[in-house]
Amino acid sequence: MTIRRALLSVTDKTGLVDLARLLDSRGVELISTGGTAAALAAQGLPVTPVSQVTGFPEILDGRVKTLHPAIHGGILGRRDAANHAREMSEHGIRGIDLVVVNLYAFEDVVAKGADWDGTIEAIDIGGVALVRAAAKNHAFVTVMTDPEDYPALVDEMEQREDATSAAFRLRMAGIAYQMTAAYDAAVATRFLGESNETFPRRLTISGRLGRHLRYGENPHQAAALYHVGSGQPGVTAVRQEGGKDLSYNNLADAAAALEAVTEFDPGHDGPAVVIVKHTNPCGAALGDSLVDAYRKALACDRLSAFGGVVATNQPLDRETAQAITGIFTEVVVAPDASRAARDILGKRKSPRLLLAGGPPSQAGSLTIRSAGSSLLAQVPDRHRLTTGDMKVVTRRRPDASELDDMLFAFRVVKHVRSNAIVYARNGQTLGIGAGQMSRVDSAMIARQKAGRSGLPIAGSVVASDAFFPFADGLLEAAEGGATAVIQPGGSVRDEEVIAAADAHDMAMVMTGVRHFRH
Repeated sequence: MTIRRALLSVTDKTGLVDLARLLDSRGVELISTGGTAAALAAQGLPVTPVSQVTGFPEILDGRVKTLHPAIHGGILGRRDAANHAREMSEHGIRGIDLVVVNLYAFEDVVAKGADWDGTIEAIDIGGVALVRAAAKNHAFVTVMTDPEDYPALVDEMEQREDATSAAFRLRMAGIAYQMTAAYDAAVATRFLGESNETFPRRLTISGRLGRHLRYGENPHQAAALYHVGSGQPGVTAVRQEGGKDLSYNNLADAAAALEAVTEFDPGHDGPAVVIVKHTNPCGAALGDSLVDAYRKALACDRLSAFGGVVATNQPLDRETAQAITGIFTEVVVAPDASRAARDILGKRKSPRLLLAGGPPSQAGSLTIRSAGSSLLAQVPDRHRLTTGDMKVVTRRRPDASELDDMLFAFRVVKHVRSNAIVYARNGQTLGIGAGQMSRVDSAMIARQKAGRSGLPIAGSVVASDAFFPFADGLLEAAEGGATAVIQPGGSVRDEEVIAAADAHDMAMVMTGVRHFRH
């Protein structure tokens, strides 16, 4: 289909003038609206205002300008239908062969904190109608919605003597409908958020391709990263400092590490480091300095930390960066990094340094995962334990140091795959048991790991992400010398578990909040 007449109406004017100049050089008539027409005229390009085509001025503060039969008839008319041609001729409607449109930047306006009136005004109506009309009639009309695709249009026209192929028009129509679907999803999300509707009747999710990844969970699986929302701080919005491209697993582990370390506020808790392997923390610690926290976290399970991901809650400094290079590490995630730290890590292929700029966004209302061909959605687990949430259920009350370690361990166990057990002492994990089918096995594995690392659990606290269904898991901890237990409670055998704790002079608190992470 040869392009003789084009309608251009864009918010994002990237590449606009160059494209319009190319179209004009090929004898294409340019029709345009408001600001787009002004931008083209300022460059000396001949442009016909939409109002001249419609015979009607733009009205209602620009809300109505292209919603007119002279425009939509020109886009939607079938070139192969005699009755369409006859009706277009009777009403003086000329065909429009190319529609170049992108929409008001709704998500950007919302992200900048627009009030409700500003939000409403940022919703595009005419642009969406133009795009959908052109995409529907792609058998005859070319629609362009992304400046990234302008060079492909130019190549098509150069190769096909000012025409486009059916395959090209179909692909651009698909991209156009993706764009309008994403746009409508953003508007719907904002409206339902205003209505405090957590689980909408229809769940609409939209993401923009961020990058192709080296591979997925395994090298034979292709993978890509999509950005959802407005790019709030978090692992999908990080800046990578050198190193090879990231894989699917790298990003999954980095996201888990960043989420876990965010449990510890740098102003209140001081320096914190979490080391993650296969999305499970294998070491976590608070320290007097960042390098101290790193060394304590590493000591928990040096074997598992090999090839893992390190996350810090403070900017990476030279000494910590140097310590990290002592063991093979895939990725380091930090809010920022000193020039010296960047130089140290930059000399190596690994670890890759990811600068997150801040904690992950808390703006999202749901976490989503696949379940076969369906989706599971839930509100995020953002519960933060305080000492006021702890209910002492044993004869012996925990002392102050045990309470501090309970708070620390329970924050960590929240990020360990269930069934989960964490032994901790003095702001350091000693042993972590993750992802077992029985809780006693997690307790045994955590104890074994602590022993292998030379970190006796005598005098430690033990945290469990869910209740002890039997006393055996608690007895495993007691045999190792743990002195205090923190767990949600809620088992039909709670009294049996409490009695076992009392028999071993252990202090136990219950939180009433479970932290399963499947």
